[in-house]
Amino acid sequence: MTTSDDVRAIALSLPETTEKIAWSMPTFRVAGKMFATLPEDETSMAVRCPKVEREELVLAEPEKFWVAAHEASSAWVRVRLAALDDVDELRDILLDSWRQAAPASLLE
Repeated sequence: MTTSDDVRAIALSLPETTEKIAWSMPTFRVAGKMFATLPEDETSMAVRCPKVEREELVLAEPEKFWVAAHEASSAWVRVRLAALDDVDELRDILLDSWRQAAPASLLE
């Protein structure tokens, strides 16, 4: 089972990532742009996800993914940490979100 400690370790291992408390929760940023948060009790995380992909994820795996009401109009999706297959799946999700926020110079 993946945990908030896994989220933190993986997120902070990505180039130029920093952790900052915002809205009373840990957020992870690259070049000042958020790419992940650990809301409330840290049993889930929110990550960047294009809206079209987000809808597909939620429909295909509702036990893993959902959209919080206040994020419905933005390109974010929530992920239940306990529902993930393993730490590799968590890493893939975080890396994808990081790539969406990272400047082009870090992606080369």
